[in-house]
Amino acid sequence: MPLNRRVNRLLALIALVVVSVFIVRKINHSGTQQVSQQQQQEESLRPTDPKHPGSSPPSPNPLLQEVGEPDGVLTHVGDTDRPRANATLLSLVRNSELRGIVRTMQDVERTFNSKFNYPWTFFNDEPFTEEFKRRTQAMTKAPCRYELIPKEHWETPPWINKDIVAVSGQILVEDDIMYAKQQSYHKMCRWNSGMFYKHPALKDVRWYWRIEPNTRYYCSIDYDVFRYMEDNDKTYGYVINIYDAPQSIRTLWPTTMEFVAQHPEYVNPNNALQWLTDSEIRPDHNTIANGYSTCHFWSNFEIGDMNFFRSDAYDMYFEYLDHAGGFFYERWGDAPVHSIGLGLFLDKSKIHWFKDIGYLHMPYYNCPASKKCSGCQAGRFTDAGYLNRENCIDNFFKYVHSD
Repeated sequence: MPLNRRVNRLLALIALVVVSVFIVRKINHSGTQQVSQQQQQEESLRPTDPKHPGSSPPSPNPLLQEVGEPDGVLTHVGDTDRPRANATLLSLVRNSELRGIVRTMQDVERTFNSKFNYPWTFFNDEPFTEEFKRRTQAMTKAPCRYELIPKEHWETPPWINKDIVAVSGQILVEDDIMYAKQQSYHKMCRWNSGMFYKHPALKDVRWYWRIEPNTRYYCSIDYDVFRYMEDNDKTYGYVINIYDAPQSIRTLWPTTMEFVAQHPEYVNPNNALQWLTDSEIRPDHNTIANGYSTCHFWSNFEIGDMNFFRSDAYDMYFEYLDHAGGFFYERWGDAPVHSIGLGLFLDKSKIHWFKDIGYLHMPYYNCPASKKCSGCQAGRFTDAGYLNRENCIDNFFKYVHSD
């Protein structure tokens, strides 16, 4: 295709998407006014608590130093006087991923769950096969539940314009965004963002540990991670903190600011706004994502309190995002959506870095220097050197700090 025709085609596609999305979302502010209002809104949200300074110099990699169990109240194996938490190991997984989830279950059972025996809950948008059930149950002494996701929780919602999806998907392809046109991926991101905690099987469960197939765990965990969260007033735990592809979330932050403008009462005074909006380390990301640093907790590992996600603040936030359409018109992931919700609506002191948990989800690691770990090089973030710049943990230390 000649260059001029290609350029004209792309310009036409971009114009169509921009106009269509603006109509769908009924945005009636001019670009300049919106940016100005957004900047004012962000400034009004910054923490004012003198006990939590705005920033500090980046920290040296703490994973290169000896890493032990976290401070605080811990429940170890044999502490029979302490009841288990109301929790489950949670996995969204396809039948075709059986081999990958079995391998990961081996790691999780070996390092943690054989000691604490928490139940597994598996979710799928199709019924699980008998082979899947048989082989996964054989990996654990804990009970396993196999749940079907309701169609209304999984399928593309009726307000999404499929013509816009098709055109915007092509633009994402031009931007080299992975899974741009893979609708199952968009559905998965939406479900993980705001549908999982609404499933009937979890209505009486508080805590979850998200487990994904083909992830690895390297370190023995001899304390109950769920009891740790509950006993030490934590809400969310992560292991990896990285940047997202800004082209996939161009309107996520402006849409978030629209919601915050309507509901300022939900913003926590001790929020993590500066981590979310930093423009010094990766200014190109902040520019393309319209004010968002793109830093986020990589949610393929997360230990969380579903009471936070069920709160009015987060649930209404998700509903606002859902009707804006960005899960399908762009590629809003559950990782940035969770992270922004946590960064704005939760006291940042309730976020915990599980630096003692050795973990791999290709191509990124969390590798502590600990005698309890094997098979993982201390301090490693990735095997691909050029990806080291994707690590956002220093940014989190700078603005939020970590326990």
